[in-house]
Amino acid sequence: MIKIAILGAGRIGQVHALNVARHKDATLAAVADPILTNAQALTASWGGIAMSDPLEAINHPDIDAVVIGTPTHTHIDLMLAASRAGKAVLCEKPVDLDLEKARAAEKALGDAAKRVMLGFNRRFDPGFSEIHRRVQQGDIGDLHQVIITSRDPGFAPMGYLQTSGGIFRDMVIHDFDLARWLLGEEPVEIFATGSRLLEPALEALGDYDTVMVQMRTASGKQCQINCSRQAVYGYDQRMEVFGSGGMLLNDNLRETSVRHYRGEETEARGPLLNFFMERYADAYRLEMEAFIDAIKTGSPLPTTVHDGCQALKLADAAQRSADSHAAVTIE
Repeated sequence: MIKIAILGAGRIGQVHALNVARHKDATLAAVADPILTNAQALTASWGGIAMSDPLEAINHPDIDAVVIGTPTHTHIDLMLAASRAGKAVLCEKPVDLDLEKARAAEKALGDAAKRVMLGFNRRFDPGFSEIHRRVQQGDIGDLHQVIITSRDPGFAPMGYLQTSGGIFRDMVIHDFDLARWLLGEEPVEIFATGSRLLEPALEALGDYDTVMVQMRTASGKQCQINCSRQAVYGYDQRMEVFGSGGMLLNDNLRETSVRHYRGEETEARGPLLNFFMERYADAYRLEMEAFIDAIKTGSPLPTTVHDGCQALKLADAAQRSADSHAAVTIE
């Protein structure tokens, strides 16, 4: 059994703790959180030792791997400490909000970067992963365009937005990673536009609540990403991939596929799944399965610190483009 420690007992830590505890080849050995009662609540449900110091979990001789679900500014220090201790690591995105710090961390890891996985969970969503697989096997011929829609169901609290790093680094970074993964090439040009249609106070943060991004690769493949901090009808997560031989479409998920027909309405359906923990529950479970399987077999981890750096590079370029109202070349 692979013994795993969860660092951070917040909502993402709770998701990971559940998936570790339910895995047939893993044990939740410890949960560390500065608020010890939060760690104790998780271990009471899923087992393991509750700790307040993440370094205690990292350096515990019986721990094989750690999952970092702590605030972003702690990611690099904990990642490097776990790597020095010889642990396999699954770290939530982003590596850091500062690209140079993220690149320095990748360099500091050296060969040990092979044992660090970045938490880009959407790659493991069954619909998105099927689209990737079918693109790779040529189901739509030559890939021409990727179109991603990602809209949150409710506006985030301003207290959170003040430390989030901005919509491109916090929210769109997931879509930048999906785009790179699907395109199979690094974008070389980006044009982003941002608006403050929901909250004018974001201007003081240099942030936006509504954005659109256009990207192009060296071979001419295109990607469009549109994001909003608030969609009143629910958590809107869709993807369209178009090629010379056809198109693949991944639609939103609901609790049921039943549609209601009556005199007042046609094809009435239930609401979209509420938020990321519900919409991406399978993605988080499959991500953890991939992490544990890679540890067991010694196979390469499916997402890397380099992926995190490349997605952050696109986020930085998008921010510069939106601020300057001009296309940015990506080197």
